[in-house]
Amino acid sequence: MKFFKYVASAALVLLLSCASTKTVTDLSTAVNVFHDPSSKTVLVAAHRGAHMGNYENSIASTRQSIRLGVDIIEVDVRTTKDGHLVLMHDSRIDRTTTGKGKVEDLTLAEIRKFRLKAPYGRISKETVPTFEEFLKVAKGKIMVDVDMKTDNVTGILAAVEATGTSDDVFYFDDDYDQLDRIKDLDASAQIMPRARSYQMADSALTKFAPPVVHIDAGFYSERLADMLLRRKARIWSNTLGEADCNIRYGNGEEVLEKLLKYGVNMVQTNEPELLLQLLRSKGLHQ
Repeated sequence: MKFFKYVASAALVLLLSCASTKTVTDLSTAVNVFHDPSSKTVLVAAHRGAHMGNYENSIASTRQSIRLGVDIIEVDVRTTKDGHLVLMHDSRIDRTTTGKGKVEDLTLAEIRKFRLKAPYGRISKETVPTFEEFLKVAKGKIMVDVDMKTDNVTGILAAVEATGTSDDVFYFDDDYDQLDRIKDLDASAQIMPRARSYQMADSALTKFAPPVVHIDAGFYSERLADMLLRRKARIWSNTLGEADCNIRYGNGEEVLEKLLKYGVNMVQTNEPELLLQLLRSKGLHQ
């Protein structure tokens, strides 16, 4: 019996290893799948880039996402005191850099004096990237989910236009007025509204007819999924937190079964490499 268990375990390792041989994001495939809610492919988004063992919202995590074959990279964008757009999740730079202070109280030059910092104090040679610098690295290689941490809509759209990345970028927010401003300035802009209830999801579909709706696990149901898919929207959900921990410690099968039960077909994770391996082993990703 122990021998058969060993053989089964070895076979699983080999399967996942073979499933993870693909490298580099296939952008054209990702874009086509993004616009096809009937596709069986599950798209994977790297939360703040592939930052495990790396640095979040960095050029390094962007390049690593591309190397892994991740479909989408999620980044957070804020505005500095002197109007520059930078990648930063928190309102303060304390947690992820060697400096201190609020992004909105610091100039770009002041922020650039500091280095990016990972958990437990590991320091990068990299400084905080601007949004435009990031877009130039991502261009033609990976889709981009912009988490709007600023009301500088004009600046964000200008950067996207200047870098020629509008076809590969979409914008996330739960502030529908903010999403309205985006659509007012660029009717062709792709958006992902966040819904916190069935009713909110219904409203988002009616108001925006978006290609994808971000849902929370607390109200994920067959009824909700049926509505979204029937109205030709993809379904985005997260494995952040406990679910990612389960993936990390070998319980990814259970996570995937629960997550995909009703039709989620876009997943944001802090463990993109492991999630891609699981999806490929099941024929749910190329």
